[in-house]
Amino acid sequence: MGATATGKSKLSVDLATHFNGEIINSDKIQVYKGLEIITNKVTDGEAKGIPHHLLGTLDDPDQDFSAVDFRRRATEAIDAILNKGKLPIIAGGSNSYIEKLVEDENGDFRRRFDCCFIWVDVSSRILHKRARERVDQMVAAGLVEEARGMFVPGGGDYHYGRGIRRAIGVPEMAAYFTVENDESVDEATKGEILASCIDEIKANTLKLIDSQLGKIRRLQKELGWKLERVDATVVHEKCGRDAEVAWERLVLKKSLEIVADFLK
Repeated sequence: MGATATGKSKLSVDLATHFNGEIINSDKIQVYKGLEIITNKVTDGEAKGIPHHLLGTLDDPDQDFSAVDFRRRATEAIDAILNKGKLPIIAGGSNSYIEKLVEDENGDFRRRFDCCFIWVDVSSRILHKRARERVDQMVAAGLVEEARGMFVPGGGDYHYGRGIRRAIGVPEMAAYFTVENDESVDEATKGEILASCIDEIKANTLKLIDSQLGKIRRLQKELGWKLERVDATVVHEKCGRDAEVAWERLVLKKSLEIVADFLK
């Protein structure tokens, strides 16, 4: 668990590699096909051959996939993974999905399974900086082109408030696409609008981070979830080989110990 851009996907792959696991995606936007850049799905290289469930499986961009739907599909995936003698690892930032899975109305999940919750945390100052940088990286990688494919001329809340079009990076770009081919708008103005859209993506990403952290703290304080907090701040303060060394020493080593103790 953790806010966006903390390293949940990387840690889940590392843990699955060490403990013969498979990963179940619990991100409500990554469950849809498409928008690989905007939704920041793991690439084949990053997945390192580890099977991922509920990742890019929904074809219809407008299809509703509720927390109840997730609970049903995730439980099926858990059973399938366990039947293969492997460890199910759930990873993603949609805490409402995870809560609905674990705290089901009848208490069936808690009766059937023990849970180990790992919270990958990063200081807000560093995480906000990292998130803004990541938006710039996504723009360089093709965010604008990707979002253009989801643009609905004249689309309002009906289109951008459902399915994959809810993804941060899609509705914010509508203002630019509306004027992009309008010859009555000069190029300088278009450039300003594009910059404003990108700034809005960054602002909404930071709001999402704060919301995710608030939900995690609620699960901890109000529902009494025992969250094993792993601080990845130092990792995001470094780059290149230094960041990898910090990851292995401060995040992966501690997480491996947590899971090993849990499995014993």
